[in-house]
Amino acid sequence: METVRPSLEVDPVSLPDVRGHFGTYGGMYVPETLMTPLFELTKAYETARKDPEFQKELDFQLREFAGRPTNLYFAERLTAHCGGAKIYLKREDLLHTGAHKINNAIGQALLAKRMGKKRIIAETGAGQHGIATAAMCAKMGFECVIYMGEEDMRRQALNVYRMRLCGAEVRSVTAGQRTLKEAVNEAMRDWVTNIRTTHYIIGSALGSHPFPMMVRDFHRVIGEECRRQIMEKEGRLPDEIAACVGGGSNAIGIFFAFLQDLNVKLTGVEAGGESITRGHHAARFEGGQLGVLQGAKTWILQDEDGQIDLTHSVSAGLDYAAVGPEHAYYKEKGRIDFGYATDAEALDAFKALCSIEGIVPALESSHGIAYTMKRASEMSSDQIIIGNLSGRGDKDVQEVARVLGDQ
Repeated sequence: METVRPSLEVDPVSLPDVRGHFGTYGGMYVPETLMTPLFELTKAYETARKDPEFQKELDFQLREFAGRPTNLYFAERLTAHCGGAKIYLKREDLLHTGAHKINNAIGQALLAKRMGKKRIIAETGAGQHGIATAAMCAKMGFECVIYMGEEDMRRQALNVYRMRLCGAEVRSVTAGQRTLKEAVNEAMRDWVTNIRTTHYIIGSALGSHPFPMMVRDFHRVIGEECRRQIMEKEGRLPDEIAACVGGGSNAIGIFFAFLQDLNVKLTGVEAGGESITRGHHAARFEGGQLGVLQGAKTWILQDEDGQIDLTHSVSAGLDYAAVGPEHAYYKEKGRIDFGYATDAEALDAFKALCSIEGIVPALESSHGIAYTMKRASEMSSDQIIIGNLSGRGDKDVQEVARVLGDQ
């Protein structure tokens, strides 16, 4: 039987407030020219989320196009290898286009259609949000433009080609570090110029309100499924759930259904990069500070003058200077714990999951798997840990081979 656990002081469903704040975090820190489309989007989403027909269509597309529900997989050999808690993996890697990103792409594309938009733009780092958006645009007949940093295009050449096969225009961003932050900047500039015809599908639980709320809501299906599945398989909730955190969409997606179950430890795993020294990692809770970036107040890697630090991760999707504001809020409240995995640890986990379970994980997901394996070995055999396998690693194989010197 599922035990009754105490509630949080605040019902998570009530967050954010009407101005998009999760306590201190979040909000709408954007130029005046974006306030009107953001208010329009907020109103459209509030209407859509209460419309049974919208939810019916969303559920249909998640099932028929994306391939939900995804499996909750008992990793028997990985469990034996780690020698502690039972390890389950939530298999978001089995979804169409290869990652959890399709959940949000479907939801926002349906919302754009409802709003009468004809053109979709998006940013992408690892390319998984880009291919998910491009696939939905192909399916629904939208014009599609994807902004991607030049360095990420090099690292994720396979996904760039997949996006183009789906008819998307992929625009290379050569400013700054040529990674995700710069891609977001260019997408926002495009949106300001084309707000009447264009919807911007942000790919993670970050940016100005209402995006963190919308992205969270479209990914809540991960945790809702996971909760039902672990009860069916084990008759109880897990002791811990772990997920990688870049912006934080897959993590808040799986965590949300468990937030009020205080006996379930929730752990987000950031990118520790080469080392926790300035410019060599992307772990916002390790050396970051409160600030505003790209529409939201949250934890950011920045210097004393507010200039954004350089970041690094072997994973393109985690190489970002800010974390989603809802994660910052639950970190402050003590409900979600955060750790990090280094590049080396993520690569070791990548190889381990391939060789032990025959599953090729995304490098983003490998950060969460690294923590899951380490944590499982510290737990007892009667405990359960779930790792969110947010995406598959076909896109990363050549980069892994290059980094490891295998090609």
